[in-house]
Amino acid sequence: MTGKAKAVKEGAPAMGPSFEESLKRLEEIVEKIEGGKVSLDEVMKMYEEGVRLSAACLDQLAQAETKLKRLAKDVGGKFALVDDDGDE
Repeated sequence: MTGKAKAVKEGAPAMGPSFEESLKRLEEIVEKIEGGKVSLDEVMKMYEEGVRLSAACLDQLAQAETKLKRLAKDVGGKFALVDDDGDE
């Protein structure tokens, strides 16, 4: 496993594009491919990039979902992030 992949896996901040940047790039790729004015070789490169971006977006969404599921209300009605071991 590479150092970057290991850091991302351990929850360290990713150095890649933000979710919004990745989504925007995905939209650009889809527009270009659907436009039909690019070579097959270029379509394949863009498709591969799109698959990587899609996987990164799904990972970011899964991390956000996990964090949201860990939010809990305390006795005062305020939201707090609950640790994995149940402590706040």
